[in-house]
Amino acid sequence: MKNRLLSASASPRQTRGRNNQRISANAARRRLSTSRLRARRPYIGPILTQRHRHQSTLWAQEHAAWDRIQWRSVVFSVEYRFCTDLADGRVRVWRRSGE
Repeated sequence: MKNRLLSASASPRQTRGRNNQRISANAARRRLSTSRLRARRPYIGPILTQRHRHQSTLWAQEHAAWDRIQWRSVVFSVEYRFCTDLADGRVRVWRRSGE
């Protein structure tokens, strides 16, 4: 697959089969499946270096002895996306397991 960011339905629109014929989205999905390619979310984020890991370990060791009162003053935040329908708008990348 030349462009792994294309969806399984967009790929056939840009791909021609034998004799310059259009291929269906289902045919594209079958071909991707037989090629052992799966839709995965691309990795977007900083690459953690050994230095980052070391600093994280040091931070954890420094705060390991904190009591509940000290931890109550800390706010941790996590950004999650919630989706109520099937189309969540995320980009998918076609790749093999382990890539």
